[in-house]
Amino acid sequence: MGGSRKEARLTNIKKKTIYIAIKELNKEGYSILALCSFASISRSSYYKWLNKVETVVDKENVAILEEIIKIYNEVNGVYGYRRITMNVNRTLGKCYNHKRIYRLMKSVNLQSVIRKKRKKYIKSTPQITAENILNRKFIEASPNNKWLTDVTEFKLANGTKAYLSAILDLGDNSIVSYVLGHSNNNQLVFETFDLAIKNNPTAKPLFHSDRGFQYTNKVFKSKLDSISATQSMSRVGRCIDNGPMEGFWGIIKSEMYYLRKFNTFDELKLSIDNYIDFYNNKRLQKKLKGLAPIEYREQTLSA
Repeated sequence: MGGSRKEARLTNIKKKTIYIAIKELNKEGYSILALCSFASISRSSYYKWLNKVETVVDKENVAILEEIIKIYNEVNGVYGYRRITMNVNRTLGKCYNHKRIYRLMKSVNLQSVIRKKRKKYIKSTPQITAENILNRKFIEASPNNKWLTDVTEFKLANGTKAYLSAILDLGDNSIVSYVLGHSNNNQLVFETFDLAIKNNPTAKPLFHSDRGFQYTNKVFKSKLDSISATQSMSRVGRCIDNGPMEGFWGIIKSEMYYLRKFNTFDELKLSIDNYIDFYNNKRLQKKLKGLAPIEYREQTLSA
């Protein structure tokens, strides 16, 4: 009996959210006939619901669904229900359960458009190596204490490639610097490092990377020594040792790169610039107490 009541309740919730979605989409010019047909419900049942007196919960669901659709459209559908929940709660000043947001999104067929692809790894012969001092201790309370770095590849529609070098701060998950280049070379990594230090001149972080050729040469080691940074490297074949950096590559490719084709280097650069600005300043993260990385960074540094 309990299971039957639960199923009936879920069915009623789904119908209500479908009716709410039809009502809102009708305001945007979509016909009732087409919307009802798409949702596989009769027009008579919709009008019966429409003429009923809306409850407090019904009105609240309308407001929530409007905000869900707004956020979803703003980020081109890359958010799933958990990140939508954080943004809805922040905007409306509420604390709605993620299960409620999930039901409302499901009722109007909204889901993340993210697609995941595996990264290909290139072996390199290190000249200078360091121990894995970070040792997967990815939790850090303050910015500028632990920095991770890596380079990833992007393919353009014209057959050429571009390479993105970035440095991620474990204290706030922000991207402290990045450079997009035509070649995967030492200069790309040097410029990324120099930019990070220019923006954070007092930083003396534990600096972690894989064992790629860019990080195992004497010039790069001298740059680390010049700011009294401690070098740390992943073990051979253990990409998880640089897990959060790998995670960021997955995020930017899923939420930006895989969603469209880029014909030129400049098109890709503009999109990366816009995305990293969005990631640093607007993309809320649960582990940062519902704040965006730069918000969290500024609060932490000023404390």
